[in-house]
Amino acid sequence: MNLKSSNKIDTNRFELEVEINQQDFEDAVNKAFLKNRKKILIPGFRKGKAPRAFIEKYYGENVFYEDAVNDIYPKALDEAIEEAKLDVINDKIDFDIVKIGKDGFIFKACVTVKPEVNIDNYKGLEISEKSSEVTEEDLEKEIDSQREKSARFIEVQDRAAQNGDIVVIDFKGFVDGKEFEGGMAENHSLKLGSNQFIPGFEDQIIGHHKDEEFDINVTFPEDYAAPNLAGKPCVFKINLHEIKEKELPKLDDEFVKDISEFDTLEEYKADLKAKLAEKKESESKDDFDNKIIDKVISLLKAEIPEAMFEQKVNENLKDFANRLSSQGLDMTTYMKYTGMDAQSFKEEFRPMAERQVKLRLALEKIAELENLVPTEEEFENKYKEFSELYKLGVDKIKSIISEKDLGLDLSCEKAIDFLRGNAVKK
Repeated sequence: MNLKSSNKIDTNRFELEVEINQQDFEDAVNKAFLKNRKKILIPGFRKGKAPRAFIEKYYGENVFYEDAVNDIYPKALDEAIEEAKLDVINDKIDFDIVKIGKDGFIFKACVTVKPEVNIDNYKGLEISEKSSEVTEEDLEKEIDSQREKSARFIEVQDRAAQNGDIVVIDFKGFVDGKEFEGGMAENHSLKLGSNQFIPGFEDQIIGHHKDEEFDINVTFPEDYAAPNLAGKPCVFKINLHEIKEKELPKLDDEFVKDISEFDTLEEYKADLKAKLAEKKESESKDDFDNKIIDKVISLLKAEIPEAMFEQKVNENLKDFANRLSSQGLDMTTYMKYTGMDAQSFKEEFRPMAERQVKLRLALEKIAELENLVPTEEEFENKYKEFSELYKLGVDKIKSIISEKDLGLDLSCEKAIDFLRGNAVKK
């Protein structure tokens, strides 16, 4: 292989001209002949027994060229890319044969490369730190949540329905004086204030008593799902059977014994506070990292090829499909449930993909500028970690994950650590 030229023809696009010499091309042609000869029938010869010269004379000397090119071209292009020191991304490659014959062949290939990246002022980023202190309000909120889970609803006899109650009703809806499909139910349980029904419905139940019969007047929203009802006034006839109110358990030692392994309220509170502190500390660190990422991305200067975003979107879609598959679902079924088509579903992944691509480019550049290179020990430790995770031998993992790719991943991890260590908390 001979790289004749490498020229930038557009933003992030390079054209390579590559020459395959006579001997290498001849070897590829002969390999194609040996692969295909058993399928070829030439008059005067048994099938698969005709010499190459006769086949080429009968079908033309270029009969094996296509297979030969397909065989030799990928490796030749990879070698040319490496010689040209281009960082090529997976994208459409425009390929064109310039010359081909017994003396070899020459081809041109247009490839897309990673963009030139610039990033400044990434040291000493000023980042506001989210408090990890556990307040009494935090503690009370968590305890109230536990009490809510253990709450029970008791029937009310001596007052009208109010917000937060659960009511049991019969209802029948009329539009233009006529009942409509789906507008009727019996003994339906409804939590007032949950906004399960159209605006105004639940509000008009408030203030009524058990065993009352009354009308509710509402108007369907203009964008209501059923076109025949959208924007129309409606009358619902209501029969209120039951009113139930929430009763929270008393906050005492007995409650604590019911919901935990502790015997006293004080023990439970102390443990809960410790767990909340750990949770808030983790949230604070995540928030800190996200703010670093946002700032670093804002500092990135690069003309990023669309192919990089598309590639990341497709990778994320593939990962999502694999997770669905592990749960016994497929993409078609999932999209049917969510009411999305393939294009709109793909667009949902676009913002995350853009963020991931920009962050990766920024971190790779920072790692380069700061000479953040992983050690041999770090390489080996990571390979061992993958080996234990995927239950495969280290050598098998190395055959799957190249040292170059792993090196970039580790360098990016070092870049994140570098940014954390140099950030200024405020």
